[in-house]
Amino acid sequence: MGVDLRQVVAGILTITMFVMLGQMLHRDYFDSLQEKAQGDAHDFEFEGSRVSVKDSLVGAVEGIKGPWMDDNSELNPCWPTLLSDEAVSSKGYVTFSLTNGPEYHISQITDAVMVAKHLGATLVLPDIRGSKPGDERSFEDIYDADKLIKSLENVVKVVKQLPEEVSLRNIAIVKVPARVTEDYIKEHIDPIFKSKGNIRVATYFPSVNLRKSSQDGETDPVACLAMFGSLELQPQVKAVAESMVEKLRTHSRKSGGRFIAVDLRIDILEKQSCHSTGVVGSKTCYNAQEIALFLRKLGFGGDTTIYLTQPRWDSSLNILKDIFPKTFTKEAIMPASKRSKYLESESSEYENVIDFYISSRSDVFVPAISGLFYANTVGKRIALGKPQVLVPAAISATSGLATDFISPYISKKNHLAYSCFC
Repeated sequence: MGVDLRQVVAGILTITMFVMLGQMLHRDYFDSLQEKAQGDAHDFEFEGSRVSVKDSLVGAVEGIKGPWMDDNSELNPCWPTLLSDEAVSSKGYVTFSLTNGPEYHISQITDAVMVAKHLGATLVLPDIRGSKPGDERSFEDIYDADKLIKSLENVVKVVKQLPEEVSLRNIAIVKVPARVTEDYIKEHIDPIFKSKGNIRVATYFPSVNLRKSSQDGETDPVACLAMFGSLELQPQVKAVAESMVEKLRTHSRKSGGRFIAVDLRIDILEKQSCHSTGVVGSKTCYNAQEIALFLRKLGFGGDTTIYLTQPRWDSSLNILKDIFPKTFTKEAIMPASKRSKYLESESSEYENVIDFYISSRSDVFVPAISGLFYANTVGKRIALGKPQVLVPAAISATSGLATDFISPYISKKNHLAYSCFC
């Protein structure tokens, strides 16, 4: 029986067409958001932003590619109308140090201000201590001292140094829980202060979440001011951080200058066991591959610009760069003239505050690690009107809605920042 050559050619063409169709479907899945989506569309409001949904993918109504959302307006602080006009008294001193990075500094400043205010004491500007012995910096190396003193002038007196006549031997060390209250200060700290005259405050953290609690009542306006209105980077450090933000926006022209910041640090991932949180598909931390898949399934295109808080590039991050080539760590976007001071010093304090600044001001923030950095970054973003914080989780389907992964701090409005802003 002879073989008809035309049937053979037709069979080959048929197989080729199926292969091409399969490749097209595969490509369409990864690039679906980079082309005009088909099907019914509808718009809805989320946190004041107009968002368009087409074929289960989220995008900004303006037409910028990717599931981006517009920022909200910055919120107005409530505390100025709630602060009392009592004269600032001064009897004795409260000293303290900032440790463990900016996410802890915010709470440490807040607790020290609360203690000094409710004791009627003078607050001494803190030093900044790193994780290594002898790793100490002046407050003014990192933060704007004049801004802090000015912001607190009607609440508590602040001095830059402890007077020479005050002996360090006569200062009692007092541990206070984070988010210390006026009642706690009166019951546990005031008796010690009256006995010793001067105290050194050390904050400990029974919990790293910043959810509002029904037991807290209304947040103290002094705490609100200290947490959200007193601590700013000093001008030179802020200028470096802002130049890095602008560099990232330059890389993001195809996304309207928008970029994602991901808090992903290899050393922490290696120390932590990324166990389940009890919520289906949710864990306490995620590696680079899991973050890449999460973002891709939400519809972020391969041209998306990503900033990582990881100090230096690590080979384990290559999978993320394979999917999102515009993925950067600090050394790639910091001005060359600034690297010796900010990246090559033994202390990591500069790098930590830069990470916090960029994560607070990115268009999207993704915490690959749970903890206080995540919680305080969300608080700062709420104040700045930047609600797009996407908490990672495994997405079993081929795609997901970005709005399904908005941080509960924001979707439920249960972050304590909502008690401080109107």
